[in-house]
Amino acid sequence: MIPLQDDIPSRTTPWVNFAVIAICSLVFLTQLSSQPSGPGDSSDRIVEGYGMVPLRLSDPQARPSVPQQVAVQTPWGVRVETVRRELAPPAVAPWLTLVTSMFLHGGWMHFLGNMWFLYIFGDNVEDRFGHVTYLGFYLATGVAAGLAHFASAPDSPIPTVGASGAIAGVMGSYAVLYPHARVLAVIPIFIVFHTFVVPAPVFLAVWFGFQMLSGIGSLSGGAVGGVAWWAHIGGFVAGAAVAWAAGRTPGEDPPSGPRRF
Repeated sequence: MIPLQDDIPSRTTPWVNFAVIAICSLVFLTQLSSQPSGPGDSSDRIVEGYGMVPLRLSDPQARPSVPQQVAVQTPWGVRVETVRRELAPPAVAPWLTLVTSMFLHGGWMHFLGNMWFLYIFGDNVEDRFGHVTYLGFYLATGVAAGLAHFASAPDSPIPTVGASGAIAGVMGSYAVLYPHARVLAVIPIFIVFHTFVVPAPVFLAVWFGFQMLSGIGSLSGGAVGGVAWWAHIGGFVAGAAVAWAAGRTPGEDPPSGPRRF
């Protein structure tokens, strides 16, 4: 399910949400401008230097390496071999990558999907918490998400990047703060797109359930790579817990009432 919009208009301009999207966009453009032309060039160094590597948190003296396929010339032609390549050195302290990794992304779909979900759900959470508190909340849930991923695979040498954990925190908070909101969503089935309206808590519960199933399945999958499911789970739970602890203020709906689809 892809959300198109919700029906709760924000009463204030979500400056922090816009700023986070702008910063992530600038960082992603920087990544694109230094695309790898071979092993270990500047794009790899950005991800490997500023991404969160669990092994570096559990053992700061470790020198993690990852498998990489290389072409080897032989008298009988070219053969592809898998070798171990040591990661580029960290650009900041390992604990600080819990923050820097939030602003990096692994590709266009990763970047666009994250920014769209943040755009849909972030403005209302910022509206409720206020600008400064929302910024602290966003960073804190992102760190909590990173720690959840670390706990699931403390010896993984694979860099983890993306705002997904922090955005999951925003979504968890939205589910608690706006239990009566509705989301206009689309399901692409082959080449046909079906739109429908669903209660926001149901939409977010389905999303969270998928993360849980995938996260549990990843525990028996050996080396951790691809999607950091437990970062999503940890961020969502942290965001929901913060919203629950903060409590819902009376008169949660804006004076103008909800939008109509």
